[in-house]
Amino acid sequence: MALNFPSSLCFQFRTPISTPKHQTTQEFSFNSGNSTPLRTDSRKVVSFGLANGDMLGDFGARDPYPAEIESNFGEKVLTSGDTEHKILIPNISALSLSTQEVTPLDPSQPPITKQVAQQLQRKVIGWRLVEDEGTGILRLQCLWKLKDYKSGIELINRIYDVAATIECYPDLRLEPPNQVSAQIFTPSIGGLCMNDFILAAKIDNIKTSDLVPRRRAWA
Repeated sequence: MALNFPSSLCFQFRTPISTPKHQTTQEFSFNSGNSTPLRTDSRKVVSFGLANGDMLGDFGARDPYPAEIESNFGEKVLTSGDTEHKILIPNISALSLSTQEVTPLDPSQPPITKQVAQQLQRKVIGWRLVEDEGTGILRLQCLWKLKDYKSGIELINRIYDVAATIECYPDLRLEPPNQVSAQIFTPSIGGLCMNDFILAAKIDNIKTSDLVPRRRAWA
């Protein structure tokens, strides 16, 4: 089986993620036999931002270190020679929501759109989006089935401890005999905001293994 070794690598240099959505980037090629960067063209990268200006899924790259250029690292990549290589720079959207902090909310701020909510919902495990039929208000909803009633009370206490640290409180309900439900949204803006998803992610980190029924192991 023949392997094609590339003769050059292509990197995109871009400005920080705080710039406007449409950004002009300059592309340079580094030939494996020549350490001098050659400017080839310029292009526009279209970035998609969340409601709070956060960049979601944006591409960028860093300058290669001199030692990397001198090592002819381009010859060590097993792929097509004309492949454009992009490095995905982790940004605030790519990071775990549970590590982020809630921010003060302006009551005049509109809720995030359903499209953005669907993107963020992928970052919180076990939560689903529900939409009120009458008002169209979006909420996050999660349901836990526990060992017993006492376990339900314990879970509510653990959720409260997490919510109290950021002063964001979900709507919690204990449904006998062993079920707890939670709904999250921001009434002051009539929908969801980033803080709601951060709260959901922090709740996801709560230990529940000692509260849920044990699964039977079949031999």
